[in-house]
Amino acid sequence: MAGMNDIDQDALAAEWGMALEEQAKGGGGGPGVAAQPADPGSEGTDDSMAAQWSAMVDDGGQFLQAAKGGAERILNQDEIDSLLGFSLDTLNFGDNSGIRAIIDSAMVSYERLPMLEIVFDRLVRLMTTSLRNFTSDNVEVSLDRITSVRFGEYLNSIPLPAILSVFKAEEWENFGIFTVDSALIYAMIDVLLGGRRGQTAVRVDGRPYTTIEINLVRRMIEVVLADAEQAFRPVSPVHFNIDRLETNPRFAAISRPTNAAILVRLRIDMEDRGGTIELLVPYATIEPIRETLLQMFMGDKFGRDPIWEGHLATEIWQAEIAIDSVLYEAELPLSRIMSLKEGDTLMLDIKPDALVKVRCGNAVLTEGRMGRVGDRVAVRVARPLRKSKTTLAMFEMADASKKRMEAA
Repeated sequence: MAGMNDIDQDALAAEWGMALEEQAKGGGGGPGVAAQPADPGSEGTDDSMAAQWSAMVDDGGQFLQAAKGGAERILNQDEIDSLLGFSLDTLNFGDNSGIRAIIDSAMVSYERLPMLEIVFDRLVRLMTTSLRNFTSDNVEVSLDRITSVRFGEYLNSIPLPAILSVFKAEEWENFGIFTVDSALIYAMIDVLLGGRRGQTAVRVDGRPYTTIEINLVRRMIEVVLADAEQAFRPVSPVHFNIDRLETNPRFAAISRPTNAAILVRLRIDMEDRGGTIELLVPYATIEPIRETLLQMFMGDKFGRDPIWEGHLATEIWQAEIAIDSVLYEAELPLSRIMSLKEGDTLMLDIKPDALVKVRCGNAVLTEGRMGRVGDRVAVRVARPLRKSKTTLAMFEMADASKKRMEAA
């Protein structure tokens, strides 16, 4: 084995030696590469090939750089929000797009309750007067929007810090939320405590609201809730009482996150200061007055209308009906009827002075006596008409009981 290894190593060394000699003579190649004859124009060819390789390297670098840049092209947050239809600043409940529009397509719209818009327009007028008296300043209140939202989405969209007031509607036996943003809180405190005009209120981040600030905001909320009572009074008398004040939205949960609610956003401007307040009312809260809110205008009728009652009575009075006079009515077996022949006599179990039944369809109206007037057969009414036992009051009672069962 040792001898064979020595022979192999000697043969390999001789092969390498011959390759090096050929490379030195011809100027090219390495082990296993045949030497090429020298070419007088090889230098120019080498220069041109070097230039081509350099250009190819540059083009390849640009291609790789472009490919690398294309691979690193990702969507930013604004493009993602636009694609999904979400916004981090505000919830676009009125004009949604993308996946958000598909998600909110099943949302109940407040437009199905047209009387709400009239109520909140009245609330804006009342708040303008009451807040001017409350602050002794020029206050302008405007209705920003009325939208339908999911309760959980609204709690997650509240910009903090803020004060949330949970109030209870006594007659409706349910709750609502009144939200005041930080800009309006500091602006209202600045106005009530005699701050100068033209100066923006300084907000201290990370500091909780003091007792004085919370009490001043509570007084403002009481004024607005009193105006809300007056706005709803033509529709339904109600009293709004403050249940508690919260600064954490998690502690203001009054409904399930997936339940629908009505969000009313109001803008309050006091010259160069102001902010927004939001009134959130779940649909379960206004369920007792839902039929009233379905009216298109104040005083719209959904039940008994005297005009239509009179018109219906006139048309019924002029209607024509067909009545039948039944002399005798009996039930016979089918076998007897099939066995009847010409000349058979049917005996009627009735007396000559028996009363004749007067029917309209299957309903018996009255009874009378058969007679003759001239050449015509006549029936004289012998008893007063029978009145129907089903009255309008019974229909109303049945409808009320049905609604109570559905509510339960």
